[in-house]
Amino acid sequence: MNTTDNKPATNSPRIAAVDLFCGVGGLTHGMQRKGIPVLAGVDLEASCKFPYEANNNAKFICKSVTEITSQEISQYYEGADIRVLVGCAPCQTFSNHTQKNKKRQEDSKWSLLYSFLDQIKAIRPDIVSMENVAELARYEIFDDFVLGLETEGYWVSHQVVNAANYGVPQRRRRLVLLASRFGPISLAESERTEKQVTVRDVIAGLPKIRAGETHPSDSLHHSSCLSPINMARIKQSKPGGTWKDWDESLLAECHKKPSGSTYSSVYGRMEWDKLCPTITTQFYSFGTGRFGHPEQNRALSLREGAMMQTFPQDYQFFRKGEKFYTRHVGRMIGNAVPVKLGELVGQSILEHVYEYTGNE
Repeated sequence: MNTTDNKPATNSPRIAAVDLFCGVGGLTHGMQRKGIPVLAGVDLEASCKFPYEANNNAKFICKSVTEITSQEISQYYEGADIRVLVGCAPCQTFSNHTQKNKKRQEDSKWSLLYSFLDQIKAIRPDIVSMENVAELARYEIFDDFVLGLETEGYWVSHQVVNAANYGVPQRRRRLVLLASRFGPISLAESERTEKQVTVRDVIAGLPKIRAGETHPSDSLHHSSCLSPINMARIKQSKPGGTWKDWDESLLAECHKKPSGSTYSSVYGRMEWDKLCPTITTQFYSFGTGRFGHPEQNRALSLREGAMMQTFPQDYQFFRKGEKFYTRHVGRMIGNAVPVKLGELVGQSILEHVYEYTGNE
């Protein structure tokens, strides 16, 4: 716990934020929607530069968090009364989706949370936020992260949230951490929604397309092709059902084995009036999850996946007329922080600043 008497500047303090591991800008976009000036995002994936800068009033810095210096980051705080550092370190290595036989600690991404902590220690921002998969809280590296913050004088709070309670139309549990030098900080309860947003609420109004088709007015509204057997499978798939609804001739070999007979989380259709499954980096594929459209014979389009991640319908992921690869764009969308969670973080910071300054 912080033992100093830190107080933010009053009289409408100037806030400046930097987003580490920013990707295409989901966290940045949500925070900016709430009025937090995010001035820069840092990510080593060069292809994220266009979507990040095209949709957000911020500069993209193409560097690894292990390479960028604290001085480079600190320049974006010049003139600010309150400095905010946020980020979502790559989460695949902590996720249950990671191969069970993989030695997670040998993954090069494992140590990036320590790199995040190193930047915090060097920069000493006033407020910190970190978002990640819920499973991260089970590992010693997360305990080290929290202890490191507390040792540096931060009040720290963290909890696993059901993203659907904050306007994200997915079955998605995420770990959200907040830390402040000013005093206790917590999530903004004002952002909780009374009613969960459903698949129908998000994508029912989009124009119909067929598998393998791209809508002429929106190149991101593109659906992957289906093989003949997968087309036959999706035609026999019921919303909310499983591959057990198919004729036996359509079953995959893995489904016929005892080890796969109970695994029903693939080859499924979504239901209109329920939540979408957690959007992964392969949401555009009918065979990798329950991502079949509720009534059209295809998987989710890239645009539909982005909207399930609560990106606005006009969010740009590549330049107009530019050739794109479904797998590449799907990975960017699946790896993003949902914009609504970015709004939750932004609102939590604003309410915290107001509490300790008396100014909105």
